[in-house]
Amino acid sequence: MFTNLNRWQSATSAFMALSITAGTVAPFIAATPSLAQTTFSDVSSNYWAAQFIQELSQRGVIAGFPDGSFRPEEPVTRAQFAAMVNKAFQKAQQRQPIRFADVPSNYWAYNAIQQAYTIGFLSGYPGNRFEPNQAIPRQQVLVALANGLEYGASNNVEGTLQYFNDAYNIAGYARSPIAAATENQIVVNYPNVKFLNPTATATRAQVAAFIYQALVSSNQASAINSPYIVALGNTTPTPVSVTIPQGTVIPVKYDKADKILVTKDETAPLTLTVSQSVVTQDGSVVIPAGSQVVGQLKPAKGGSQFVADKLVLTTGQEYQINATSEVISKTETVKKGTSTSAIIKDTVLGAGAAAAVSAVTGDRAIATEEVLGGAGIGALIGLFFGKKSVDLIAINPDTDLQMTINQNFLVSLK
Repeated sequence: MFTNLNRWQSATSAFMALSITAGTVAPFIAATPSLAQTTFSDVSSNYWAAQFIQELSQRGVIAGFPDGSFRPEEPVTRAQFAAMVNKAFQKAQQRQPIRFADVPSNYWAYNAIQQAYTIGFLSGYPGNRFEPNQAIPRQQVLVALANGLEYGASNNVEGTLQYFNDAYNIAGYARSPIAAATENQIVVNYPNVKFLNPTATATRAQVAAFIYQALVSSNQASAINSPYIVALGNTTPTPVSVTIPQGTVIPVKYDKADKILVTKDETAPLTLTVSQSVVTQDGSVVIPAGSQVVGQLKPAKGGSQFVADKLVLTTGQEYQINATSEVISKTETVKKGTSTSAIIKDTVLGAGAAAAVSAVTGDRAIATEEVLGGAGIGALIGLFFGKKSVDLIAINPDTDLQMTINQNFLVSLK
């Protein structure tokens, strides 16, 4: 098992039955589970949280947007989380409701916040405030679920938290509840199971995973087989070799430039660096950070896509690898009269892009070190002769080149 690495309010109560919003239309409640949308345009079948999202959507706990998207990386507010908790869990009142100073009775989530408070999942802040529009941190979500389900840590709290490499970032109030949540397998960490990232804002996908695991832990849902669920006590011996499964994401970076420009028709060599180790459930590193991924930027569907050919580990071991990035289709227009130095600042270019820039701007002085592979561009300039502008594919290496493995492959741990 592996790891890789916001206020519009509804005008009618009828619409609020279908959606809960903040900043943009952000529905969290579907009308009925039987009518729930369970597939979304931006949640692929191999997305790390796809099964959690699908299952909660089927239950009517969360829903997508009118455009068919789910927006899994959007942040969740405390009010939105209160609404989700109330849809997910049926529980008797544990304490009397209170009136929060910053939650007026006509606020869209007033009832949801009252309910989440009375059943023990959420509490307020000093000064009788709830802060409904505050983005909720991951540690606060886990504390809420552990408290709401009345889980206590059975083992030594600090011992349990040692599992996380960033346990020192967990707040004092959250340590015991998170230890309890960990023992009950509510914690889901993507992309690296050993990093909790407790203070990071919880996203829609992460909250879906946490809530679903809380349902599993209380015998209200069937377990999902995910490599990102923190499961303590895994005593399986470390194997000699491990199969890295299809769908695994390899986080990569490119240190030589902040931007890459290519034409939509060219193929350009590119070597990327693995930015975060890929590890097994027991912490064994299978792809160390610093490993190299050798491949090419290739034309794809009117854009450009990184296609990996070879993985070179820090040990020198080499593996053939079938992995690709998403297709990048964002463009940048280079026009006649544009300063070449402005175009190529912190940028590397494919040979075709370099030729295009030279032809359109009239500057023949682009250095070969600014061209991928050091390719000569003189022979290509004629292709763009006379053009007053050219559209180039603009690639942000930090966000556009993350790769998904398309086929299982075996890696030796020795």
